Amino acid sequence: MAEYSTLLEKLEGLVARFEEVSTLITDPAVIADQKRYVRLTKEYKELNDLMDARKEYIQLQKGIEEAKEILSTESDQEMREIAREELDACQTRLPILEEEIKLLLVPADPQDGKNAILEVRGGTGGDEAAIFAGDLFRMYAKFCETKGWKMEISNVNEGTAGGFKEIVCSITGENVYGTLKYESGVHRVQRVPATETQGRVHTSAASVAVLPEAEEFDVVINEGEIKWDTFRSGGAGGQNVNKVESGVRLRYIWKNPNTGVPEEILIECTETRDQPKNKERALARLRTFIYDKEHQKYLDDIASKRKTMVSTGDRSAKIRTYNYPQGRITDHRINYTIYNLSAFMDGDIQTCIDQLIIAENAERLKESEL
Repeated sequence: MAEYSTLLEKLEGLVARFEEVSTLITDPAVIADQKRYVRLTKEYKELNDLMDARKEYIQLQKGIEEAKEILSTESDQEMREIAREELDACQTRLPILEEEIKLLLVPADPQDGKNAILEVRGGTGGDEAAIFAGDLFRMYAKFCETKGWKMEISNVNEGTAGGFKEIVCSITGENVYGTLKYESGVHRVQRVPATETQGRVHTSAASVAVLPEAEEFDVVINEGEIKWDTFRSGGAGGQNVNKVESGVRLRYIWKNPNTGVPEEILIECTETRDQPKNKERALARLRTFIYDKEHQKYLDDIASKRKTMVSTGDRSAKIRTYNYPQGRITDHRINYTIYNLSAFMDGDIQTCIDQLIIAENAERLKESEL
């Protein structure tokens, strides 16, 4: 009962804030301030989930008390049977709901609900690394398809024997960054490459970076200081690509707040034949790049505070091995091994992500001492 009263006290303490936020999001002055409005609607959704949980929690406690009361005073067998079933149902649901509430009470990563920029690059291993980067990108494309997310490629550098030396795309949908952030790191593959004549198993690697996409009001950019160049895209795609200057190159001098040193950022976008669209995509990538750099300090602070096994913020960490001869995938952060490699490479990665979420949630709960 002590845990019950503690959790209920925490929930009761949020009722007034929920009512305040409910009023604020209908205020025309707040709606006019886009940055504040977006922040408050997000808070409203989180508090609303907690209020729903609070309502169910109180109902369950009431149901348990009423069922116990009937069992101690009622002699009618049918009534007793109904009360016993009600008691069992409430007592089964209660501990599950308590865990759900504890997780809702732990502050979520504010970036989780954002769209994401996915970057996949071939690492050590030459042609085979680029082919593996291509396999990983296909895996994410299939996964995004199953989630109903939209994927837009903004930059591609193809490998000489297939796959990609580098591919960058934006992914839009619900809770994209919160789901895919666990994929950041070095992915290692062990297999006989298509380019190998002796049948020997090689080890290659590709790196994956998942960044939260910056919204316009997350980052302040002085657009007057951006230097734009246009060029012919080149490559396959018919006469238009080669004749029209649709490719764009953006240069921007930005003062890194972590070092205080001005840096030149160079971004190219050649994805569409439409120059304005390429400009738009290059700008979105610039925002995300700056946002990511400014938030790296925030990530480093979290990592130094809690050094979780799941998300250390270290993008050079080897996170997963794909062993083709044994059909095995091992996630090294949680020591999780599965033997469904072909389904996994076809985008069936949710189970592994779920295990990583469970592991991280356990650490967050431990940390918050709920």
